[in-house]
Amino acid sequence: MRTKLLVILFFSLITAFSQNSSKYSNEFLNIGVDARSIGMANAVVSSVDDVNSTYWNPAGLLNVERDEISLMHSNYFANIANYNFISYAKKIDTESAIGFSLIRFGVDDIMDTTQLIDNQGNIDFNRIELFSAADYAFLFSYAKRNSLLNLNYGLNVKIIRRIIGDFASSWGFGFDFGIQHENENGWKFGLMARDITTTYNNWNFDEDRLNDIQNALEGQNQEIPEKSEITIPKLQIGLSKEFELTNEYSLLSAMNLFIMFDQTNDIISSEIVSITPAIGFELGYIDLVYLRFGAGNFQNEIQYDSTKKLSFQPNFGIGFNMNNIEVNYAFTDIGNQSVALYSNIFSLKFNLNLLR
Repeated sequence: MRTKLLVILFFSLITAFSQNSSKYSNEFLNIGVDARSIGMANAVVSSVDDVNSTYWNPAGLLNVERDEISLMHSNYFANIANYNFISYAKKIDTESAIGFSLIRFGVDDIMDTTQLIDNQGNIDFNRIELFSAADYAFLFSYAKRNSLLNLNYGLNVKIIRRIIGDFASSWGFGFDFGIQHENENGWKFGLMARDITTTYNNWNFDEDRLNDIQNALEGQNQEIPEKSEITIPKLQIGLSKEFELTNEYSLLSAMNLFIMFDQTNDIISSEIVSITPAIGFELGYIDLVYLRFGAGNFQNEIQYDSTKKLSFQPNFGIGFNMNNIEVNYAFTDIGNQSVALYSNIFSLKFNLNLLR
C-alpha cells in the first residue's frame, strides 16, 4: 500500500512538471465555473453578461449594471477534490468595467508516507503527515466598449499558483482576450482566446523531499522533473440568441466551438487543430425560474479492441432569480455519459447594492 501511494505521488509530480504534457497544463482552468454556465455545457462565450464573465469572456462585463459577486462550490471525483470560485465585478462607466476572480482546485489531507519507516526499519504511524495539492488562479479583468464597431472587448491578466505540499510549487502568468458583438436581430457572437501569448509556469521543488520518494521507490531510477511548462493557446467561438416563446416563457439557445491547436480525441481532429462543439439551452419562466440542458466534450474514445466510440458530457441545471439574488444548481458528468462520476455544483450570485 505504501509503495502504491508513493508511486502515485511521484508520477503526479512528473506529470505536473513535464514539458511533454504542456498542452494539458493548468487543466483546472478548463473545468468551468458558475452552475448556470455548466448546466448549459459551457456554451456561454457569446451570451455571458454578468460577474462570471471574468472567467468565460471578460467582454461580457460591460453588461454589469451594479456591483456583483459570484460564489461557486463543487466536488469532483467522489468528493476527493474541491473546486471553489469567487468573483467580483463593477461598472466603471458606460464604456468600461473591471472584475476580479479567484479559483482554487485542490485535494486536501493527502497522506505523506515517505517517513513512515525510520532508518532502523521500524514502522511509526506518527510519522505520517498530511499535505494538500492545490491550484490557484487570480484573474484581473478589464472590459471596454467600442461604440463605432458596436463591439465589446476584454482582457484577463492571470496569475497562477500551484502547490504540491512542500514537495514543489510554481508561479505562472498569462493573458486571455475576449470579444462580444450583438447584431440588430438579437444574434450574439463571442470569441474567447485563452493563453494568447502562451502561459508559462516555472516550478521550484525540494530535492530532498523528492529524494525521499525516490529512495522509497528503490530501483525506479526516476529522473528529476522539468522545471517549466507551457500552456498553448485555445479558442472558444460562440453564437447564441434568446427567443421570446410567449409573454411568460423564453428560450436561450447557444452553441460553442472549443478549438485547441494540437491533435486530441475531439470529433474533429488533425495534427494542426482539434475542435469539439457544445450546445446549451436555457428555458426561462417570467425571469424567475430556469431549466437548463447542455451537451459538450464530444470525443472519439478508443476502446479496448482499438475501435472508436463517440462519447459526450451531459449537463442539467436549474436556477432561481429572487429579488436580484440568483441561486443555481448543475448536475454534470465530468467525463462522459458512460462514467458514473457525477458532480453536484452550486453557485450564488447577488448584487452588493442590496447590502448597502
